[in-house]
Amino acid sequence: MFDIDKWQEIFTTIKQNKLRTFLTGFSVAWGIFILIVLLGAGNGLRTGAESQFMGDAINSVFIGGGTTTIPYKGLQNGRQIILKTEDFYLIRQKIKKLEYISAIKGGSEVNMIYNNKSALFSIRACMPDNIYLENASMLSGRFINDKDIQEYRKVCIIGAPVRDELFKDEDPINKFIDAGGISYKVVGVFKDLGRNDENRIYVPLSTFQRISSGSQALDYIWASYENNMLENTEPLMKEIRNMLAKKYSFSPEDMSAVEVNCWNDEFIRIMKMLDGVKIFIWIIGVFTLIAGIVGVSNIMMIVVKERTSEIGIRKALGATPLSIVMLIVQEAVFITGVAGYIGLVSGIATVQFMGNNLESDFFKNPTVSFNLAVLATIIIIVAGALAGLIPAVRASQVNPVEALRSE
Repeated sequence: MFDIDKWQEIFTTIKQNKLRTFLTGFSVAWGIFILIVLLGAGNGLRTGAESQFMGDAINSVFIGGGTTTIPYKGLQNGRQIILKTEDFYLIRQKIKKLEYISAIKGGSEVNMIYNNKSALFSIRACMPDNIYLENASMLSGRFINDKDIQEYRKVCIIGAPVRDELFKDEDPINKFIDAGGISYKVVGVFKDLGRNDENRIYVPLSTFQRISSGSQALDYIWASYENNMLENTEPLMKEIRNMLAKKYSFSPEDMSAVEVNCWNDEFIRIMKMLDGVKIFIWIIGVFTLIAGIVGVSNIMMIVVKERTSEIGIRKALGATPLSIVMLIVQEAVFITGVAGYIGLVSGIATVQFMGNNLESDFFKNPTVSFNLAVLATIIIIVAGALAGLIPAVRASQVNPVEALRSE
């Protein structure tokens, strides 16, 4: 393998056929490059999709009102079902497999003022469990508690961007901010990794409802369920739907009357779709690489044909078939190895560029694992050996006399 004479012959052959060698190597480099870039992009899409879910509890169920589409027990279709605070307490009491539960109202942007500073942020009313559902954490102070709900306290918990915008370096705890004309006492500052989830303040649901004309209507109810239910949420969804169907007199089969959606089901669906995309990427990359390897094999066959007389002389002088096979295979491995390495490095550099310049909410941290790089290297070496093996075996079977006549 490290015979200097063999390497000199290989380099001489490459020098004499620069364009052919370049085009052959380029096809291999391009195959590896495409494979690495596509896999990196696929990982970026997957990470981006995961980040959209992982900001909040993945084992979540969302319950919202809707409109009936099926007549039921003498009632016409087209009735609007609006969830109320009493539904939150009913679900919390009756559904035993829930871990955390919150009722949500609001979310619109309002002008928030502290001293002479003002900024637009959203206000959301919720229950104490909301912090766990959001996967948020407290930077200072506390979150909404049961007493805030029971006593209709005008308190709020602000996101870190709200603190930075309105209070700068001042400690906001126990200070008052004006939110849409209502004064709230700041009792906590939270941090949330979810997209734009920090650009808001939270207030007790009961307080918000009393201020907003006393309506008990909810936008939706948000709950999380036990982790051992991640793969089978249908019974839970059915139990919630049947309970609300009984209360509001609509058909349990009417999927539009109330919306009951499990986030995990959507997460699994998207992850399966991305797994399919990954398989498709592998198919494209592998076939692109195979096309390059076939090109190498064809070129090596041409090389063998051009060097038929030389091979005949070698055999006449006592060269063994194995030495001839190794010479051809070594040249093929060298060409594919160098070209493949260039494609590998270029692909990794491109993936790095994408990570630094193209990141968004749906495309994050495109990477190529070390194991994949090792696998790609092994593929390059094996492919080079296979590309040269068939023409090498043919070369080893050349009859010396016939080879000398072919000149």
